[in-house]
Amino acid sequence: MHPAWCHQTLFAFTLIAISTPSATQNTVATAGSELVVPTTLTRVSSVIGGEADLPCDSRPPRGNDSLLLVVWYRDEDPVYSYDTREPGPTGHWSDDSFGGRVHWIDLPTSALHVRDIGSHDRAIYRCRVDFQVSPTRNYRVALDVVELPSKPVIFDEFGNEITGVVGPYNEGDDFKLICTVTGGNPMPRVQWLQGDSVLATLGPGEFQPTVGSRSLTLAVTNATRAHLSSVYTCSADNTILSTPQRTSVRLDLYLRPLTVEILSREQPLSVGRKAELWCKTTGARPPATITWWIGDTRLDSVTKLMDVDDRNETQSLLQWTPQKAHNGQELTCRAEHDKFNRSTIESKLTLNIYYVPEARMHLGAKMNPNDIEEGDDVYFGCDVDANPPAYKVIWEHNGIVLQHNPVNGVILTGNTNLALRNISRHQAGLYTCTASNVEGDGKSPPLKMQIVYRPLCRKREIKLIGAALQEPSMVECEVDAFPPPDTFEWTLNNSAGSIKVDPERFTVNSKDGISILKYIPVSDVDYGTLACRATNLAGQQVAPCVYTLLPATHPEPPHNCTVYNLTDDSLDLICLIGYEGGLSCTYIAEVWANEGLVVNSTNTATVWNLRRLGAKRHLKIVVYAANSRGRSEHISFTVETAPRLAPRTEAQEAWEVNWAVGGVLGAAITVAIILCLALIATRFKHHSTNYEVSMQSSKNQKTSLQKRNTPDDCNPDLIPLSKDIGDCPKPPEYSTVVANTEAKNSGSVHSLARTHSPTTPLSAQNTELQNDRNNTNGLRTHREVVTTRTPLLAAHQESCV
Repeated sequence: MHPAWCHQTLFAFTLIAISTPSATQNTVATAGSELVVPTTLTRVSSVIGGEADLPCDSRPPRGNDSLLLVVWYRDEDPVYSYDTREPGPTGHWSDDSFGGRVHWIDLPTSALHVRDIGSHDRAIYRCRVDFQVSPTRNYRVALDVVELPSKPVIFDEFGNEITGVVGPYNEGDDFKLICTVTGGNPMPRVQWLQGDSVLATLGPGEFQPTVGSRSLTLAVTNATRAHLSSVYTCSADNTILSTPQRTSVRLDLYLRPLTVEILSREQPLSVGRKAELWCKTTGARPPATITWWIGDTRLDSVTKLMDVDDRNETQSLLQWTPQKAHNGQELTCRAEHDKFNRSTIESKLTLNIYYVPEARMHLGAKMNPNDIEEGDDVYFGCDVDANPPAYKVIWEHNGIVLQHNPVNGVILTGNTNLALRNISRHQAGLYTCTASNVEGDGKSPPLKMQIVYRPLCRKREIKLIGAALQEPSMVECEVDAFPPPDTFEWTLNNSAGSIKVDPERFTVNSKDGISILKYIPVSDVDYGTLACRATNLAGQQVAPCVYTLLPATHPEPPHNCTVYNLTDDSLDLICLIGYEGGLSCTYIAEVWANEGLVVNSTNTATVWNLRRLGAKRHLKIVVYAANSRGRSEHISFTVETAPRLAPRTEAQEAWEVNWAVGGVLGAAITVAIILCLALIATRFKHHSTNYEVSMQSSKNQKTSLQKRNTPDDCNPDLIPLSKDIGDCPKPPEYSTVVANTEAKNSGSVHSLARTHSPTTPLSAQNTELQNDRNNTNGLRTHREVVTTRTPLLAAHQESCV
């Protein structure tokens, strides 16, 4: 502002003040004149950094008047003016203390707008308004500048500053929160709030010894789970022009578990079968530790923890394989919190474990297992441990199930007792009992029952032994006995009588029940029958083991050979064994073609699998036996292998399928026709009264037929396979047995040649030849008569056995 303008303005103010005095105004001397100042004071408040409008009414009191000049004073010093006579921005002037922070607001509400208010702006301002005609007006305005307090800072009882979360504290603990506020003019009010509830207040007028700061303490006793996540807010305010300064913290608590429950209570469980059990605990924070126990033993199991929807609910999965020992015990789910000393709670479940029965056999209480003889009565018991109880018990002897049969001396009492009356040695062996329930079958360990009995021959038949003169032969006597035999006795029966063999000539293996005699025939007189008897604690063997000594000779050839499974490149061959000459034999099959030997196969049995023969070939097969004394005569026959088939074409396969379908349809139609005929015959039978069948006559015919077909009783070991077999043939003399006889061969392509043994009767030979002729065009189903020679002494006849 120019100095000349300032002087003019001051002069004009002076004239106006002198010309328009007011009774309600005070008089102030200014430049040799008096200025009227109002006594009314208008207060305007604002916070530091805020804005304020200092009101000043600039409306002319008269319609023909207008505003001329507005001047603002602070402490009677001009700080702002607005001159309507100066157009544009030049009409405004402000003191340097305001700078550009003030601006005059004209009608309708005239005021001085101040921005970015600072504490130095706190003062009493006077507004003077000059008009063209009307007298000058003065207004007094007090600007109150409010200094906001600092944001509250929260500390715990140990002086540690807390931000965000306070704690965690344990459930039931006491704690304190201290709120500190610094600054603020006027002095702020401090409060502790929880939501909208005021917990504690420190008023502005309350004295505190600390200068420049104010503190308010909040004390919480016996914190409960209701306090969890509670938000505590410290508020400081000293004016309504600004929202209170606030700082909040959220309370964190450790909570004890409230409940624990085993969820999966489905019973029963099964031994060895994996089970899954769930246990749930609620109320603990953080999640409780869940452990599983049986008695005082903690289960080594896999557990899975999960927090369900943040509801303080924790579940644990026990993956566990029950054992039999767990049945009846208590399974415990234990929830505990390591932050608390006495927070453990438990849930218990009594276990019902199903398991496979365990069975154990035992003899009767008064029975001695080492003193059971033939004819005694034996009692067994079966102890069964099972859950659920066994519904049946099965008894077995050497793997064969025993049935209740009092007639044969087998008596089952209930499920757990077995009685055997009048036992025999055949009932010795292993006995077991098997108990069954829904879990399965439990078999007991086998109980071996030994029955004391005299020695018996393991092989009942009379064995033929070929022995050469001046050569040792080993004769083995095997017996069954319990206990094992103590001694053996050998005797030789020949034409000279019965001779007891010196014990030095045989060995005894009592453990295995075997005695081996080394016998060397010196002359023909030394051949005959050897008898072996053993003795044990039960007594001497009643029926001896008999061995017939014959002069060793070469074997007889195999006979009754049959070819089967004949293909384009192979065949299978089986023959019957002839007399082996009293020695061990091997059997040879040779296949010959025009170019020479094709296959040579040696076997210890008269069974051969001949391969790689070639397709559509005429082959000659030669079969014979051999032992240490030489070779037998051979038998031979011819065969022809089948041609090799060409691969089938698709047309052939289709033709075969069509024929197969037609065959099936034909069979179905045939069955339907048969059923219809049977139905018609049934109806006809009801109406017919003249047709009658005599069942008794049919039975008589069958009985007579069976009698005609029964073999001669004079030879129980004879196997009659031909209807033409007559009476039992007379055996040859002993000299005939020793002599070497030659077999005559006969055969064809389809029926194999045989060599007749010296004991084959002539009638049987004629019958076989006749059967061979009848079966020339097909495979022979006839088996020749087989006789077992039993030569005794040289002066005796051979028996038919």
